[in-house]
Order: sequence, then structure tokens, then C-alpha cells
Amino acid sequence: NCAGFKQPGTRPEFYTLEYDPPEPASLNPLPFVIKIERFFVAPSYNTDQIIYRNSSFKRDSYFYHRWRSNPRDLVTQLLGRDFKKSGLFKAILSHESVFSSDYTLEGSLDEFLEWDRVEDWSAILSFSIILRAENGKDINKKILFQKIYRSERACKQKTPQALAEAMSQAMLDVSIRIIRDVYQVLRDRNPNNPKK
Repeated sequence: NCAGFKQPGTRPEFYTLEYDPPEPASLNPLPFVIKIERFFVAPSYNTDQIIYRNSSFKRDSYFYHRWRSNPRDLVTQLLGRDFKKSGLFKAILSHESVFSSDYTLEGSLDEFLEWDRVEDWSAILSFSIILRAENGKDINKKILFQKIYRSERACKQKTPQALAEAMSQAMLDVSIRIIRDVYQVLRDRNPNNPKK
């Protein structure tokens, strides 16, 4: 009975996102340092509770099934890890770093939920990203791009663990797209770019 997952259990169970980082791309690394700020998060998802939607205008949460950390920290940490593993940049700094960077990536986690439909469940993930340059004072030149990324992945079963697996795949999908887009924008700003 799927509804049983929504009711109190005997002990809490905790879930996280888990996937292998994207394979390094066969592209020339760029000589830039990027700092990834801790994400903002929409109020509805600023919790370690697993939020689900099973009807319009309504959000609910599980009793004894939770995320191991606040979703903002899950996605911030994984995006930073994936950027580092890509090998496409000189260095990737966390929001806690005291070192200066050439560029800063910040974002807001806008959706992070399980969407329960009659026929199936899905993991919904979306966030907005801003890439800004740290040099210069003109705000119009500092903001290099702003973009919304969204991914929906079907759950293999109607269970919280299947949700965690589907959300992990959604995160991988979005992470790959963000890294690709940031690389393409910064490649054109590379002083060693032969096209310049």
C-alpha cells in the first residue's frame, strides 16, 4: 500500500542524492577560478522533509522519511563536486573559501519535490543560476548569464527510495547542462582562445 509511506513509522529513514559524477569532457581546461555560492531555496523546500504534491495547490510531507540534509546543501555540494571532477577549470571554490575567484556561480533551488500522479510518481528538480564576473563595477557586464534549469525523472516505484534515485538522475542531468553552459560562456572570455 503506497499510502503507508506517508504515515508515521517506527523510526525515521534518511535519504540523499547519489550518482557518479559526469565523465570529464575532452575539452581544453580554462584558466579561471570559480566560486560556487551556497544556494538559496524556495520557502516550500527549505526543510529536510520530503515534500510531495498529489493535488493542485497542495503540498505535503512524509512523517518518517527525510532528506539527510537540506536540499539546498545537497545540490550545492554535488554541483561543486561535479565542477571539480570535470577538470575544465583551474579551480572550484566552495562558498566557505577565503580565496578570491574570477567568477561566481550562485543559484536558487526553486523545486525539489515528488509529484504523485495516479499512474506514476516523478522527481521534480529546478533551479535558477546566475554566473557573474568578479572584476569590473558595471553590473551589466558582471552578469554573464541567468538561466533556469529543470528536470523531471520518473520514479521506478512509488517509494521514497525510488524518489531519491530519480532525483539523483535529475540532478545529474541538470549538473551536466550547467557545466556545459558555464564552460561555453567562459571559453569566449579566455585570453588564450585562438578565436580571439
